[in-house]
Amino acid sequence: MSKLPDPDFWRDRRVLLTGHTGFKGSWTALWLQRLGADVTGLALAPDTDPSLFGLARVAEGMRSHVADIRDREAVTRIVGKAAPDIVLHLAAQPLVRRSLREPVETVATNVLGTAHLLDALRGRAGLSAVLVVTSDKVYLNTNSGDPFGETDPLGGKDPYSASKAAAEIVTGSFAKSFFDAKGVPVATARAGNVVGGGDFSEDRIVPDLVTALRRGEQLVLRHPEAVRPWQHVLDCIAGYLLYAEALATGADVPAALNFGPEPSQPVKVAEFATALQEAMEATSGWRHEPVPGSVEAQLLTLDSSAARRLLDWRDRLPGRASVDAVAAWYRAWLHGADMAAFTMEQIASYGKG
Repeated sequence: MSKLPDPDFWRDRRVLLTGHTGFKGSWTALWLQRLGADVTGLALAPDTDPSLFGLARVAEGMRSHVADIRDREAVTRIVGKAAPDIVLHLAAQPLVRRSLREPVETVATNVLGTAHLLDALRGRAGLSAVLVVTSDKVYLNTNSGDPFGETDPLGGKDPYSASKAAAEIVTGSFAKSFFDAKGVPVATARAGNVVGGGDFSEDRIVPDLVTALRRGEQLVLRHPEAVRPWQHVLDCIAGYLLYAEALATGADVPAALNFGPEPSQPVKVAEFATALQEAMEATSGWRHEPVPGSVEAQLLTLDSSAARRLLDWRDRLPGRASVDAVAAWYRAWLHGADMAAFTMEQIASYGKG
């Protein structure tokens, strides 16, 4: 069985979490709260209604600051208030199709926002580690189907992917220029196609499926034959927290790690959608509506062997277990359950699995 984040490490630890109002950020904030961390959040207000941040009452267990990562003065002020020991940078514009509509805004958030945060942190005392979350889409993807390793070339055909690759370069440059000499490890975590309860974003397969189910409509798939590294959000966040622990305690780990499922069992978009519809008892099926000229990658898998070896990290919710956990969350929400309690229970159950 794989390792889990250590409550003894996180208890009373001052953590600055950016992007805490988003999907992954809300799950991360709740898990940190359960671990006993002293959490400060920096993010825009949720951009969906409903949101996991609201449904799970995330703000009740932390200090929540609504601010724009593109606002340098606000970022500097909040960093000063937080006086963090650990920094987890999740704030981002995370959607490929939105980046095609808003390329400059995407670059400003993902690249300049990262620079603002690192600049505010470089003069701070008491830092133990900084982890910048990027994406599985940072790699130069030629659709070969080969799993990407951490040393593969960076690239990006769309503004989102390019912005995340640029954030990797910016992070590395700040680490070498300002943090390495102070002995503060700064690293990047690369994961993507994360699924879980509480995702209500546009152009993402799980919320699209739930919306179609509620309306009694067919799910629309843009790329049913595309292969993606599907991963439950708790598996992903477990990796982030274990990585931050390793960095902060001086473990011999690299400055970038992938977090994804085993690449030996690739899953197509259509296969994932069908499995989730079955788990949700949706009978309307799906249809293919191709997007002419799409720049989205057809094949994408990650080699996460380094994280497995160095962190003793594994997917505890692989394959069908992930699908069932996602379906259980949305069924509970649709039936009016207390989603703060239900979400925390999923976190607690993950630790027992």
